[in-house]
Amino acid sequence: MKQEFHEESTPFDAAFTDAVDLGNKLAERDKDADLWDIADGLLAGAIQYWLYSRQPCKDPRCTECMPVSTAEGRMAEMQRLIRQLSLESEYYHSPNDSNVGRA
Repeated sequence: MKQEFHEESTPFDAAFTDAVDLGNKLAERDKDADLWDIADGLLAGAIQYWLYSRQPCKDPRCTECMPVSTAEGRMAEMQRLIRQLSLESEYYHSPNDSNVGRA
């Protein structure tokens, strides 16, 4: 999956494109690599960075940090975001899904 990068792209777009490109490069470099292993490694790195970026500030009353002010809150926000991004993905449904009707 090759993504196009345009100068007017947002940091979100650039990160998305770079992550996909990195996965493709890793798969191309090692043709015997398990794509699931590559994807799991990318996901683990993305989760690590996301959790790092969502650390609440030192003000316990900060309304901006309130949704991520606890580990449980960060996990809930991450799960919400994962669901949203998954549903928006062109790969969410697959023709090989077990719940796809067969004629």
